[in-house]
Amino acid sequence: MPDTADPHPDPSWIQDVPFDKVIEWRRHFHQNPELSFQEINTSAYVADILSGLGNIEVRRPTPTSVLGVLHGAKPGRTVAFRADMDALPVAEETGLPFASKVNGVSHACGHDAHTAMLLGTAAALSGMQQDFAGTVYFIFQHAEEKHPGGARQIIDSGALRNVDAFFGMHVFSNFPKGKIGVLPGAASTASDTIYLTINGKGSHGSQPHLGIDPVVTGAQIVMALQTIVARNVEPGEPAVVTVGKFHAGSAANVIPDTAELAATVRTITEATRKLVAERVKTIIDMITRANGATYELNYIVDCPVVENDPALTALAKASAIKVLGADQVFDATRHNGSEDFARYKELAPECMTLLGTGPGATNHNPRFTFDESILGNGVKAQVQIILDYLSQ
Repeated sequence: MPDTADPHPDPSWIQDVPFDKVIEWRRHFHQNPELSFQEINTSAYVADILSGLGNIEVRRPTPTSVLGVLHGAKPGRTVAFRADMDALPVAEETGLPFASKVNGVSHACGHDAHTAMLLGTAAALSGMQQDFAGTVYFIFQHAEEKHPGGARQIIDSGALRNVDAFFGMHVFSNFPKGKIGVLPGAASTASDTIYLTINGKGSHGSQPHLGIDPVVTGAQIVMALQTIVARNVEPGEPAVVTVGKFHAGSAANVIPDTAELAATVRTITEATRKLVAERVKTIIDMITRANGATYELNYIVDCPVVENDPALTALAKASAIKVLGADQVFDATRHNGSEDFARYKELAPECMTLLGTGPGATNHNPRFTFDESILGNGVKAQVQIILDYLSQ
């Protein structure tokens, strides 16, 4: 599984990494995806593997998450590495021989890879227990994809009180295949979600004057929301307002009673986050009132920005270079995705690294997949990051 063409010498502990098992585990998770808060079989499978390693304590902070705890030969720092386990409500279209067996559910974001790689990392470090000081927490997190998110629940459980630093790794399409990306500072966007129901008054389509049209009202709101980034956010400040859902009516000649909209908001700074929220609420209120309609708005303030700690990011970069070579590490650019990994910064500094899957379908696309050879680089980088952090 490691790239034999890479002249960079492998570390001595490479023999402890079960590369074939990592692929086997990834394929199992891929075939048997479970949605957020429903990861019953996935978490049980992970717990069984960790228990089988013999020296990792298995804890269950929530019903569908797993925390593996490995103590080194001597006391020291406590470092955590996190992988998310949940799948998406997306019907797979990859044509893989190990494609999802669950209708309408698939690992279209790569969480199967994250879980398998962290299991490989745990297995490798399990064999090196006498070689390091400190404690490693392996966080197999549920429900990254759904509010309020698994990170929130695990934090609230109190299971991570002693952690000094958090690391994570996410596979991402259209970044260099098999290479590790690092970025200090804001590495993602904050994510908020809008759920809006517009209440009008139904009527026959040929008599619009007798009704209050929620479709026209909704259309005006959709267009007005696009002015927020263009006319209210300072130029150069990253922000996105995207309406991804607009459902109304069932016939061409009927004005319906209601329309439902849903949108995502992505921002970087808290000031812009608040500005966008205020403008969204004002636009919705003014346009619905102008049309004689009423509304119900649920504006969910969700994930904050992933803030990669500069010192941890520098360490992660140096570790990846040490184990893979400088040509396998790149300076990543910030992306507009969001991650509830960001919440762990409430407890300690954090750093999320990226693992490129190369060109192809993007994450969350039904055709998202990748060359499994990249998983070896992911495991090697994770192990080295943990060892280097504990040896400081």
